[in-house]
Amino acid sequence: MRLLRGKSEPEQLRETVNDSFHALSGGLTRGKILAAGAIAGVVAGLTAASAGISSLRRRLEGASDDS
Repeated sequence: MRLLRGKSEPEQLRETVNDSFHALSGGLTRGKILAAGAIAGVVAGLTAASAGISSLRRRLEGASDDS
């Protein structure tokens, strides 16, 4: 009866990720994929840090304006 229920959400997600990985890995090596992931992670981290610093700066400037 499994055929009538379809796939669960985790199964669908896993299948989508696997399909995407297989589509991308045609001309890429595992090392290149890992390097691209690491670069994307660093860029995301720098963006988050920049947003945090900007937010802190605005809060501190706002606090000194109220005094």
